[in-house]
This record gives sequence, structure tokens and C-alpha cells, in this order.
Amino acid sequence: MKNANKDVEKMTVVFPTSVVQNLRQRIPPRRRSAFVVEAVTEKLALEEQLAAIEESAGAWSQENHPELATDQAVDRWMAELRQLWAGVQDGTASKIHP
Repeated sequence: MKNANKDVEKMTVVFPTSVVQNLRQRIPPRRRSAFVVEAVTEKLALEEQLAAIEESAGAWSQENHPELATDQAVDRWMAELRQLWAGVQDGTASKIHP
């Protein structure tokens, strides 16, 4: 198998027949490996995010952040945060928060 990337490994993976048939119908032969790698990479990233969410559960409590006790307070905080992010993108961040 030719590949410009030398850091590759070949492995055997078992798929249900219906998945293989669908893959063969939709993805050209020379794109299938890249397609599967991309799909697995996306799924692994999601799994990592879910693990991080589970690990951090309870880290943000109302006791530690009473200023965010209401929906309106959270909305205000999010609006300020979005304004800061916009300022970072357009170079005005220092004008928002000195």
C-alpha cells in the first residue's frame, strides 16, 4: 500500500455487511481509507469531549459562582464573553477589558 505518510499502520476491522455495502456505494475505492480514518477521528474527538465533560462534572457550582445563579445572569455573561471573543478577532479586545 503506497502512502505519502510513513506513520501509518494497517489493521483489520470487521464491519456489518450493510455498512460495507453502503460505504462501497457512496465512497470511491481510493477514498475509503481516508473516509474511515476521518470518521474514526471525529468519533474519537467526540469521545474525548464527552470524557472531559464527565471528568469536570460538578466543577462549576452555584456556591462558587453566585453571580451566575439566574438564566439572565448567564445570558449577560455569555454576551460579554462573545463580545470579548469578537474583540480578539477584530483587535479591540483591550478596549473591552483593560
